[in-house]
Amino acid sequence: MIAPGTAVGKTTAMPKNNDTSPMEVSIVMPCLNEAETLAICIKKAQDFLKRHNVLGEVIISDNGSADGSIKIAEKLGVKVVHAKLKGYGSALREGINNAIGTYVIIGDCDDSYDFSNLLPFLEKLREGNDLVMGNRFKGGIAKTAMPFLHKYVGNPVLSFIGRLFFKVKIGDFHCGLRAFSKVAYEKMNLKTIGMEFASEMVVKASLMNMRISEVPTTLSPDGRSRPPHLRTFRDGWRHLRFLLMFSPKWLFLIPGLSLLILSSVGGGLILMGPIQIGNVGFDIHTLIVLSFVFLVGIQFIFFHVFVKTFRVTSGLLPGSNGLYHFYRIFTLEKGICTGLIVLLLGIVLFIINFNLWGNTGFSELQPTFFVKTILLSTVPIILGIQIIFYSFILSLISVASR
Repeated sequence: MIAPGTAVGKTTAMPKNNDTSPMEVSIVMPCLNEAETLAICIKKAQDFLKRHNVLGEVIISDNGSADGSIKIAEKLGVKVVHAKLKGYGSALREGINNAIGTYVIIGDCDDSYDFSNLLPFLEKLREGNDLVMGNRFKGGIAKTAMPFLHKYVGNPVLSFIGRLFFKVKIGDFHCGLRAFSKVAYEKMNLKTIGMEFASEMVVKASLMNMRISEVPTTLSPDGRSRPPHLRTFRDGWRHLRFLLMFSPKWLFLIPGLSLLILSSVGGGLILMGPIQIGNVGFDIHTLIVLSFVFLVGIQFIFFHVFVKTFRVTSGLLPGSNGLYHFYRIFTLEKGICTGLIVLLLGIVLFIINFNLWGNTGFSELQPTFFVKTILLSTVPIILGIQIIFYSFILSLISVASR
């Protein structure tokens, strides 16, 4: 509730008359040359706070504006902070770090989002949700408000990938209007400074099992005469890259296991004899390819563990039970012993095959026999060496994880 005499939405908006009520809401807007639309967005936000009797503040996080945006914000009496690093995420982080509200609502100040209609977000936060996302597809997207590729390809595809990878039931992964508690934000420990900041927030909230909900929100054409800062392919790739890198299961583990199963089953069948499917035959040449596929699959699985370990040790994401259980079992000594066993198996097979060749007087071997015997010995040798060296790497990067 607003205390008597409180200046709503201004830098000095603090309780008076001995009212010790905490600031409930901070509305943060990243700004980079938004002079055409900044004033109307600020006034809508201030009107929302006043109309619903909410004790709050408006913060403009400037990212290097040179068109008078700062003067407009200062004239309207809102708090202005300056983000030194360039980037959408950098501007938001600076603004949020300076917010003193229990809850934070963020949105672009290009007049595409309606800051006068923020009550659904605040109500969801008051119910105990940690993150509240806007859903433009449910609320309504005005004609020309969103480019065709964004509306029918980019956003639906990236949102689907986000739901698939991280099991979060969000229909609009990249809506710029969203709200969260300051406590939840601090737990997220967000790192990115670009457009992928939006994805990182949802991903971390999901991985930390936070309460996430969404409310319908509208999207209107922005009121700027200049092109938007968003770049379709560049920023779309940055979001996709982030989703892939933060989901090593889909990037490495599942492809690795698929390659491993395919090569093991196919290679085992071919070792027993050539396979004929219709007019297509599979023999030693296929076996050679499958041997390389097998080794690549092993590498993918190791990289899955590497990435999961790195993201924990670097503080990018919280740890997982699976990773902790793995390191409770794994030790450098066990890895070396396993690698040596596989390596020795390969060496023994090589010696046996070499002796078989010697028994023929080192005569010319049949290609089929030669390829199969060589692969049976060289693949374990290469695999054993990989296991030994990868065990050293895992032991090194797991020190902080432990």
